[in-house]
Amino acid sequence: MPRFYTGAGDAGYSGLIGGSKLPKSGEIFEAIGSVDELNSAIGVAITNSTDEHLGDMLQNVQNKLFIIGAELASVAHGGAMPAKSIDKESVTDLERGIEELSSGLPELKKFVLPGGSVSGSYLHLARAVCRRAERSVIRAGTGEKPIANPEAVRYLNRLSSFLFVAALYINRKEGVEEQNPTY
Repeated sequence: MPRFYTGAGDAGYSGLIGGSKLPKSGEIFEAIGSVDELNSAIGVAITNSTDEHLGDMLQNVQNKLFIIGAELASVAHGGAMPAKSIDKESVTDLERGIEELSSGLPELKKFVLPGGSVSGSYLHLARAVCRRAERSVIRAGTGEKPIANPEAVRYLNRLSSFLFVAALYINRKEGVEEQNPTY
């Protein structure tokens, strides 16, 4: 039976791709963990989605988030960029998805409270986690030597918009509109 633990991180340090060992409390691990948490939140949204096409779009996003995590773990402290990376086309794909999903939505005239259907609620939650992941990646990329791929940061920024529109889209499709407060 395989072991699913090594004990290597018991002292509060963890390794990055390329061999660097850093404190788990560092900003790079906060960024990697936030991106992983976002990927998990999207997995929950997929599991609860009633729309196969949206599920496929979200699985593509999960693959991109895995790449962002690999980029963060590789580039930190001098490692090489992984073979696959987030590029301008990745951001453009998200923008096309936003346009596609928003094409049948009414114009927003008020703020939207997160909620609606189960699927829509999980997408709103993923959007909030995405914003936190974006902030973590930006923080980890500041300092003497930026470690964040600028396109990965743009991708996360656009992803939060995509997830917001996806929540509106699925709620409308499921016949459950969010509450719109008058702010």
